[in-house]
Amino acid sequence: MVALGPVRLRRLVRSPGGAVGAGLTATVVVVAAAAGWLAPGDPFASVAPALQPPSAAHLLGTDDLGRDLFTAVVHGLRTSLLVAIAVALVAGVVGVTVGGVTGYVGGLVDDALMRVTELVQVVPRFFLAVVVIALWGPGMDHLILLLGLTSWTWTARIVRAETYTLREREFVDAARSLGGSHRRIVLRHVLPNALPPTVVMLSVVASSAILIEAGLGFVGLGDPQVVSLGSLASDAQRFLRTAWWMALFPGVAIVITIVGINLLGDELNDLLDPRLGR
Repeated sequence: MVALGPVRLRRLVRSPGGAVGAGLTATVVVVAAAAGWLAPGDPFASVAPALQPPSAAHLLGTDDLGRDLFTAVVHGLRTSLLVAIAVALVAGVVGVTVGGVTGYVGGLVDDALMRVTELVQVVPRFFLAVVVIALWGPGMDHLILLLGLTSWTWTARIVRAETYTLREREFVDAARSLGGSHRRIVLRHVLPNALPPTVVMLSVVASSAILIEAGLGFVGLGDPQVVSLGSLASDAQRFLRTAWWMALFPGVAIVITIVGINLLGDELNDLLDPRLGR
């Protein structure tokens, strides 16, 4: 596997897109990971008069129920990041497995799995999520599994195309001539060279998961047990003229998270490609 060594890390931070993406993503990760320390209070608790503007006491102001908006946004960021990571992991594992098998084996296996891929690809994820929530109720576990199991198709297609090309390369033929098993060849020689393009796609999957989770929260179908940036933005609709901060800060948090993830993923695509120079 290709690792981010010192040289690649320096290239990452020297690139404008990479530096911005890494900075934004790192900020979101740190804030989300330290949510319990940065905002230890209950995000659902009323702690001050309603609709207070940003101040030293409440950095992002309060909402219509007197809840501290800074606490809510920090915990909402954690929710978004957890959903993004979990969905990307599920989609990545399924997509890489399907793409690697279809690209390396080919034949009837390729045809069958590609038909399944096409079937899953046409499923409208947001509306499917609405149906699942209507049937089984809101829940983060339902949402993560649903999005993960319907977001792997493009990753599978990318890995399949890369694997299909790589399986005929000279270094793969050399590994076969030395007696390497199919499993060893795929895991050691094919997938490390096929994975870099999937980084960008998985960043898109993560961003899409954040938007869908926020969208469900915005229309009132999010998990009521957790704070959602989408539900915060939804609550702010009635107060756009009188309490602008209620809509601004959750929206900015969503934009920062998505832009950071996409910029970082795009830069990592080049840095992790072993076919490019070190």
